[in-house]
Amino acid sequence: MADTLVQKDAPDFKAQALVGKGFKEIQLADYKGKWVALFFYPLDFTFVCPTEITAFSDAHAEFAKLGCEVLGCSVDSQFSHLAWTNLSRKEGGLGEIKYPLLADITKSIARSYGVLVNDAVALRGLFLISPKGKVAYSVVHDLAVGRSVEETLRVLKAFQQVEKTGEVCPANWSEGKKTMKADPVKSKEYFTAAH
Repeated sequence: MADTLVQKDAPDFKAQALVGKGFKEIQLADYKGKWVALFFYPLDFTFVCPTEITAFSDAHAEFAKLGCEVLGCSVDSQFSHLAWTNLSRKEGGLGEIKYPLLADITKSIARSYGVLVNDAVALRGLFLISPKGKVAYSVVHDLAVGRSVEETLRVLKAFQQVEKTGEVCPANWSEGKKTMKADPVKSKEYFTAAH
């Protein structure tokens, strides 16, 4: 079993990416000082994957408001990514995507993040990387179930809340709810109010 990346430096990478309708080399270091939501998906032209890719694209403005860049990544080429964006969503395509799709054809990015299986495809891995370049959150699961963009935004907001206030976020915390002080005595303020 691979060690977790949480609390460690996010593995750097450099790869070609589809950005809009063109290609650009992107590296993680380009995003230093910003939050990054990096997600891996198995393959282009599949079934669950376009639902996730388009959901992250539709929520792009919400991530941008939170100072977070979104990056998608699969083991396909940038040319395959481009062909997929040329198909409409009604046909299982992507249409316009508002963030870069990394081309990990050497599989080195998926391997470095511990999500490569059978040396073939990436599991559905999602990593929130802090402005300091540390992995703050990771979730990795099997191929058949898509991720929740709303949950990703909730967790991002929670980490930003902790950063801002120094208080911690209890289970099911969402924006506007009470946080708690990480102290044996002061935490009782939260517990008293919650129960």
